[in-house]
Amino acid sequence: MKRFAYFCGHEQWHPEQVVRHAVLAEEAGFDMLVVSEHFHPWVDDASASGFSFSTLGAVAEATERIEITTGVTTPLWRFHPAIVAQAAATLNRLSGGRFNLGVGTGENINEGPLGYHFPKYAERAARMSEALDIMRRLLEGEKLSYSGEYYTTDRAKLYSPPVSRVPILLAAGGPKTAGLAGRKADGIIVSVKDPAVALERVIDPARESAAEAGRPRPLLLTSRWSIMAGNDDEAWEALYSWRGLRAPGRLQAVDPMTLRKRADDLPREEILGRYARATSAEDIVDLYLPLLGSIDADIVTIQMASVDQEGLIDLLGREVLPALREAAAG
Repeated sequence: MKRFAYFCGHEQWHPEQVVRHAVLAEEAGFDMLVVSEHFHPWVDDASASGFSFSTLGAVAEATERIEITTGVTTPLWRFHPAIVAQAAATLNRLSGGRFNLGVGTGENINEGPLGYHFPKYAERAARMSEALDIMRRLLEGEKLSYSGEYYTTDRAKLYSPPVSRVPILLAAGGPKTAGLAGRKADGIIVSVKDPAVALERVIDPARESAAEAGRPRPLLLTSRWSIMAGNDDEAWEALYSWRGLRAPGRLQAVDPMTLRKRADDLPREEILGRYARATSAEDIVDLYLPLLGSIDADIVTIQMASVDQEGLIDLLGREVLPALREAAAG
């Protein structure tokens, strides 16, 4: 059965607003929340930066049935993987088993401000491989003494263990991380702009890697960034907190001011052109239907900006979700 998720962005909304949107998304009929985890936002002039794990605890208390997923946290520098496992177990208990752990290899904007060196991909992937082992073994109840190249534990154990199995999903943008996800994670998280490219570079490699390892087909959580706006001015206002996300050098930047300046040096049309656009519920349905088609996603995340976010959530519940569920059932 296909599930539909709503994205809550800590880079735009303060924690109390994220909790409010989470409650509204549950009332609107979403099956899942995907909640970002950041230290710094993407710009410095219209942004937020709450501590996601605290917000997620509040979301767990404020909601009753909706699943909750980090989208995504990085268990490599700011947080030792054992600490992320502890957080995941705690959130699993507080939510009554509704928590999924989404992880990724990160960006320097969250690590560099705290003095951590952000290495090239090869080291990030090697760290993630160790982190996935540590988190899974702790979440399964092991008292773990681990000696890796990057991480060490000495008889570490979660004494408030999860009440149910915590799925671990790994965000991937290319075949190497997708292969790691297939071998060691329960699922993959992929942002889709072109479905054919996502299949070739991420989804198929993850599925092939899992099959080669004798593991089940990985859960597929997809998302697509989009804007709900009637014209360019409204679209720019809706996107204002996110405009640094598509600026050059995003992966290595430390200061949100840097990304804000780089974004504002580009033509506004160039930034807006990197996001899908919708002006109606029918447009939104058309934007997200491809994620149900050839990709065959298990979870479709609506990751959408609007000048009226609460009104958008209401529209998604009334008109978009019913149409997407009908299409998925057909």
